[in-house]
Amino acid sequence: MRKGICTLAALSLLAIGGLTACNSGNSGGGTTTKTPKIGVILPDSKSSVRWETADRPYLEAAFKAAGVKYDIQNAQGDKTTFQTIADQMITGGVTVLMIVNLDSGTGKAVLDKATAAGIGTIDYDRLTLGGGANYYVSFDNVAVGKLQGDGLIKCLTDKKATKPVIAELNGSPTDNNATLFKQGYDGELTPKYSAGDYIKGPDQSVPDWDNKQAGTIFEQMMTAQKNKIDGVLAANDGLGNAAVTVLKRLGLNGKVPVTGQDATVQGLQNVLAGDQCMTVYKAIKQEADGAAALALALAQNTTVSGLTTVKDTQTGKDVQSKLLVPKAIFKENVKDVVDDGFVKASELCTGAYAALCTTAGIS
Repeated sequence: MRKGICTLAALSLLAIGGLTACNSGNSGGGTTTKTPKIGVILPDSKSSVRWETADRPYLEAAFKAAGVKYDIQNAQGDKTTFQTIADQMITGGVTVLMIVNLDSGTGKAVLDKATAAGIGTIDYDRLTLGGGANYYVSFDNVAVGKLQGDGLIKCLTDKKATKPVIAELNGSPTDNNATLFKQGYDGELTPKYSAGDYIKGPDQSVPDWDNKQAGTIFEQMMTAQKNKIDGVLAANDGLGNAAVTVLKRLGLNGKVPVTGQDATVQGLQNVLAGDQCMTVYKAIKQEADGAAALALALAQNTTVSGLTTVKDTQTGKDVQSKLLVPKAIFKENVKDVVDDGFVKASELCTGAYAALCTTAGIS
């Protein structure tokens, strides 16, 4: 493909991602671009099922639609594996490297290597602080946190809770997204604490988003509070389910509102059952399509418009970003997630949840 020409595949994929682009490179007459090959490193499959059940297939579909080569691997939560995969992809000839970092330190080391090798870089879902990626694609994560905070307030109001004690199960302290989520939900809850409407209870981060550790942490919270916790701000569905599991053992499930995020099958089932008051749906197909569009633009040296910027708090620099809009999901609109094709009714409406799905208008 000659410089200065946008391919049909590029235009189609960029349109899917809600972006516009045309090749602006100029490296001399007749010089051809390198065949695009996109490398993607996913973080794990333990913290959330989304990485393998949603992100991988959506990214694969987008790359196939664009007709580009790709290599998607999962580091399974291991920093050494993460770096090894990156080294293999860099030496293996990827033209763009897209990562979901395990922490900013490891992520920066990988991005630095890629940049030094002349490879375009994208932070997918999580911003690598100090990493200097060409692009960042995610959801507005402060907005995600606000939806969680507002959701918990709604559920406590519905239950007519009086001076409820609130526990916070935050995400991993090494994940910048967890910081942004907390910024969002604390922004909604702090005025309630200040006014004396709510009582701030235990507030703890869960290392590596580990659901097993979350269960232990929440059990310790309940013991320390003599089971006097009236609402749980859990940063995602996995942490939320860890809290729900403890509440079930204590006979308190459904009585204590619990939040979540990611609209996983398990999270949505908990919402339908009344054990979790809400989750946050992020249309991951849109995120994957947007990231794939930017990857193709980088590979073909095109200029992209329609982006915003996010401040890297470590360097103070603005990162060109595509941010998507999240949606709060309660029992009454679980159907929206199914209608959008993110979750199949056949997966959600199994066993005891079949009748709940019928009641919710899901078939």
